[in-house]
Amino acid sequence: MGESQADDDLLLKNFFAEVSEVERDNEVLRILSCFKLNAFEFLNLPFDSSPEEVKRQYRKLSLLVHPDKCKHPQAKEAFSALAKAQQLLLDPQEREYLLSQVNAAKEELRAKRKKQLKKDNASKIKSQVDEGKYEHQYEQSDEFQQQLKLKVRELLTEQEWRRRKMQMRISEEEGRLKKDEEETKEMWKRKREHEEQWEGTREQRVSSWRDFMKTGKKTKKGEIRPPKLKTEDPNKSYVQRPG
Repeated sequence: MGESQADDDLLLKNFFAEVSEVERDNEVLRILSCFKLNAFEFLNLPFDSSPEEVKRQYRKLSLLVHPDKCKHPQAKEAFSALAKAQQLLLDPQEREYLLSQVNAAKEELRAKRKKQLKKDNASKIKSQVDEGKYEHQYEQSDEFQQQLKLKVRELLTEQEWRRRKMQMRISEEEGRLKKDEEETKEMWKRKREHEEQWEGTREQRVSSWRDFMKTGKKTKKGEIRPPKLKTEDPNKSYVQRPG
């Protein structure tokens, strides 16, 4: 194990000794032009690469564009993109999701290919004779790999769009719930204020009620009440006596 690591280190050292600044700059530009949702593209690896291959490729490319060794102004950005790509591909859940999209892309391309073969009898016969070897060979071709790469981009884009729309709906729902919560709080606040005001005027209401019970009628402050008529008093000129 130790000898293998030493051999790898020696190979890397020799490799970097031959790398020119232009090559470093080109690698930075390649990384930054990659499709952002596909971590395999950043590391320039095929979809069937193992976690160990991911680690080795990351080590090689990260040293190539390391800001301390590469003078390109965006070297740091490229270096960070590689680190994130490795993190995603070594995360079991993220890797499984990405590979599920790759498999879905393969199935779509195979279905399309099957339709084409029905129209091309020669290819169809060759495919049947080779018992699947012909198709396997085709899927290893540059043509198929390029189609697969583009189809994976398409599916990842669709999934990301769905995710963002879902996130948008969740945010809208959270906003609505927050608004409802704030309105409910405001309603209870107004209710408490009303109850406090009502309680604050309790003594005044009780006093008013006592006055009413005494006089039989509420009197307004400053109001002059007319004298009561006493019909039995013969001395009062305003009393009308029966003739």
